[in-house]
Amino acid sequence: MKIVRTRNMRRYVWMMLAAVLPALTGCSGFFPPITTTGGSTGGGSGTGGNTVYVGNLITTSLNGFTIGTGTLTGISGLPTKLTYQPLSMVVNPADTFLYISSTSGIHLYLINSNGTLTASTANPLPAGVYAVSMAVSPDGQWLIALDGTTQQLDIFQINSSTGDLTSSTSTSTAPYSILSGTWSPTSVVISPNGQLIFAALGTGGDAVFTFNTSTGAAVSSAILQMPTTTTADYGLAVDSNTAYVYMARSGTSGGVAVYSIGTNGALTAVTGSPFAAGTGTYSVLLDSTGTYVYAANRGDGTISGYTIGTGAKLTALAGSPYTSGTGVQALGLDRTGKYVLAVAPGGSPDLSMYSFDITTPGVLDAATSVATDADPSGASSIALTH
Repeated sequence: MKIVRTRNMRRYVWMMLAAVLPALTGCSGFFPPITTTGGSTGGGSGTGGNTVYVGNLITTSLNGFTIGTGTLTGISGLPTKLTYQPLSMVVNPADTFLYISSTSGIHLYLINSNGTLTASTANPLPAGVYAVSMAVSPDGQWLIALDGTTQQLDIFQINSSTGDLTSSTSTSTAPYSILSGTWSPTSVVISPNGQLIFAALGTGGDAVFTFNTSTGAAVSSAILQMPTTTTADYGLAVDSNTAYVYMARSGTSGGVAVYSIGTNGALTAVTGSPFAAGTGTYSVLLDSTGTYVYAANRGDGTISGYTIGTGAKLTALAGSPYTSGTGVQALGLDRTGKYVLAVAPGGSPDLSMYSFDITTPGVLDAATSVATDADPSGASSIALTH
């Protein structure tokens, strides 16, 4: 078993940009700071509308847009320069807090009613946590961070009033071990019923945990091995019934892998899995009805779309794969369920928004696109209000 301490997503962005973009001669411009607060004086007002936030690695900045009918409108005060590189982001279910991870810790922002952000002066909170991916439990009580330096989950309780994160010594971490391959932690998700956690680990496979929402305790229950050392899982999505998990798989036998979920998260591949996609499949997204699934292919800058059939068998949608930005690697669904959003670190464009075709259900139509900062911005992470 080979274990490496990885910064997979950030390393990929820099390598890809070096190959496809002109040399960066400097980041132009600085942006007005986000309003700051003490962090313990109350949470955001929430209900920040239909909003998407984007983290930019190259310009080390944060941007946000209000989603309208086929439109993206910039939020006041954004983009803003950050003092750190944003690695991953997540919004809590109440839409009151935005958490952004960096190599130095997790940063907290309060979401105001108009989508603007108020930064906590207590940031980073907590310090010293390197989270390559984060998820918040459906009840909004727990933040789960996939650690990028140690084979464990870091678990924090969320103060519903302030957004502050705390951990107890008994439940603050959930260790696990891989069986083969190279450890490359990338993505973590919590099942809609709040009882299971899944983590994608590159060629190291996938780790499954049982989760107790009352105590915040997670226990490693299963490890899914990759079929070869050149096969890697990067993105994850779980259906609303916690019956199936969808995995963005790259390399040998790449595509979208689908597994049924059994007792304690035991996984069984469905017939026909994995289902063919573009190259370098990196993230996966389910629509709000659970009828369609979409996969971002960062190798060829496309999004593959499928209809979910009986037994979770996938059938490619008409026109799939759909053109997106260079190296597209993160997907999100807006709160109305009408739009799919995608960010691409290579740009062309940075942020794309797609609507669902009114004639052929599930098919994606390009709605609009925007730059998330002065290019190359390195747009790599995305978080949306619910």
